[in-house]
Amino acid sequence: MQQEISDIENSAKGEGTASQLHRSRSAERVLVLLDTVITEGPLSLTVAATRTDMPVSTALRHLRVLTDRGYLVKDNSGTYSVGPSFVRTALASLQSGPYARLTAAAQPELERLVEATEESAYLAVRDGTEAVYIATVEGRRAIRHVGWVGRTVPVDGTAVGEALFATPPAPGARPAAIFNTGSIEPDVTAVCAPVHGTEGPVAALSVLGPADRLKGTRLQTAASAVVEAAWATSTALSSPEAALA
Repeated sequence: MQQEISDIENSAKGEGTASQLHRSRSAERVLVLLDTVITEGPLSLTVAATRTDMPVSTALRHLRVLTDRGYLVKDNSGTYSVGPSFVRTALASLQSGPYARLTAAAQPELERLVEATEESAYLAVRDGTEAVYIATVEGRRAIRHVGWVGRTVPVDGTAVGEALFATPPAPGARPAAIFNTGSIEPDVTAVCAPVHGTEGPVAALSVLGPADRLKGTRLQTAASAVVEAAWATSTALSSPEAALA
């Protein structure tokens, strides 16, 4: 009798473990789908399934969960894009989460960068082997770089990645500007500089624009503006007022 009870308990444990693994796998797939739509922009069911290497039926089941919860929305053409629940969560994170101080310190500098260069300005942070853009102010030109908030790019081989690993300058010194053209998008030039905290780079400020426009004197102007913006953001983060915010 005792052996039978033991066998039943072991069987229940095995079923419980299998159920937990299934739920864990399902949760992982839901997050992968959400991240793919956030990163790549609006996607159809077929494309989303292909990008995430899932059967279409599996992707559809998880996409329905995300749309029911408001994290994604589906338009009349069947395309999925970011929904209000995700936007609300992202805004709450930026306003009161770990990046709240950073975005508050960087926002006026992003605006000054656009004022100085007329090109789009971005704030990025490191996420493992990638950099994710978390704030922007769009440029004023009719043809301008847009749409990278929420997008991730590799840190390897990019200007923003180099900035996020930059060696801190001497106390009180400005950081160095970092340049790259065509590493992510053809004919787009990036000018970046690191924002430093007490233990090294915590973010990077960038100006991005068409390579045929961001050159010569305009490139040097952008470099000087990015360096000053990054230094000012670093200084704001280290001030007592920022620490209390």
